[in-house]
Amino acid sequence: QVQLVESGGGLVQAGGSARLSCVVSGSIFRINKMGWYRQAPGKEREMVADISSGGITNYGDAVKGRFTISRDGAKNTVDLQMNNLKPEDTAVYYCNADVMIQVNVEGALRNKDLWGKGTLVTVSS
Repeated sequence: QVQLVESGGGLVQAGGSARLSCVVSGSIFRINKMGWYRQAPGKEREMVADISSGGITNYGDAVKGRFTISRDGAKNTVDLQMNNLKPEDTAVYYCNADVMIQVNVEGALRNKDLWGKGTLVTVSS
């Protein structure tokens, strides 16, 4: 079964740093875009950062200049380095990956949008 497994997060002081990691486990044909989203209490889920298979990155306005997304194609991982954290960064962070999986012995492929279970990042003031 293909799934995303996140690690990192926890309690961090304002101004500090944290790093989130996510790995795609299971049999996949290809990973397209990968990214991180977050959802704060009482708010909608928002895009934090994403990165294409070619390494093109996009960042949400709230994190530009402070967060950096990276991926390792050989390891099927995506990381989020978070610097100068602020209390408003407190949220559950979710890993997301757009993957292609093989669905039968004839080699047919299907696109699948994967989400991790989320990891809580709490930034104290």
